[in-house]
Amino acid sequence: MNLSVPIGPALLPNPVGVASGTFGYGSEYEKLVDLSKVGAIYTKAVTLKPRPGNDIPRIIETPAGMLNSIGLANVGVERFVAEKLPYLKTLPCAVIPNVAGSTEEEYVAVLEALEAAGDGLFGYEINISCPNVKHGGLAFGTDPCQVEALTRTLRRLTRKPLIMKLTPNVTDITVIAKAAEAGGADAVSCINTLVGMVIDTKRLRPVLAAGTGGLSGPAIRPVGVALTYRVSRAVKIPVIGMGGIMNADDALQYLLAGASAIQVGTGTFVDPGIPAAVLAGIAEFCARHGVESVSRIGALLGRG
Repeated sequence: MNLSVPIGPALLPNPVGVASGTFGYGSEYEKLVDLSKVGAIYTKAVTLKPRPGNDIPRIIETPAGMLNSIGLANVGVERFVAEKLPYLKTLPCAVIPNVAGSTEEEYVAVLEALEAAGDGLFGYEINISCPNVKHGGLAFGTDPCQVEALTRTLRRLTRKPLIMKLTPNVTDITVIAKAAEAGGADAVSCINTLVGMVIDTKRLRPVLAAGTGGLSGPAIRPVGVALTYRVSRAVKIPVIGMGGIMNADDALQYLLAGASAIQVGTGTFVDPGIPAAVLAGIAEFCARHGVESVSRIGALLGRG
């Protein structure tokens, strides 16, 4: 069977990726995971300058998930290119940096630096949940005009696959997805974390130093599946589904909903073997249902 997934002009070797912010720069997991079984590593966010991230505490477990407010802590694009990229280029899977910024100019500068680093990268996932400091701090991804404009600007800079990562914290995510498509995106990732808060009732204050954080894990899977279903029917470009995938059945729900590929995130904190198990489960499902290509799984929805 064919497990490869076309994204723009390139092919992912298989549909199972590991989500940005949960897998470091790959080397952190190399002794725990067979990276030849991973379709793609979406790296920690890469920003123009190094970022220390938010104050601690910045992670807390929640029922069926976790809340994080890391604050895009990373080494910055200069050190990423010099220190992280040489290792990443040796890996057997696709490598997709997650690009972040607080202005359009910062996104452009990061992408230009990565492009100048040469071959070895599959493409780029653009984190549009970042606050746009030039427009009052609202996230880029909440305004379709900004999404289309940013996508169009970045599209001019690269021929590699361009994936826009959608925030669920909007009124209608399909409007944002269509804007990304109109701007020239090759795919969209669906979804980023949901905004959440945990309050310490003894100390009478939020647990996270930043107050709110991003909710991930199994608690958000039904939301992710529903939004993937809606987005996949609103755009013609591939949708990469994510949110709470812990096993093959979870991943298959996204694929049946219309996703072309998926990402495992919080699950790797619990069990680094989940991506490989998910891939094996997808292959077994395809064999059982006589599906010759993973891209045809979505067509099965409603046939049971």
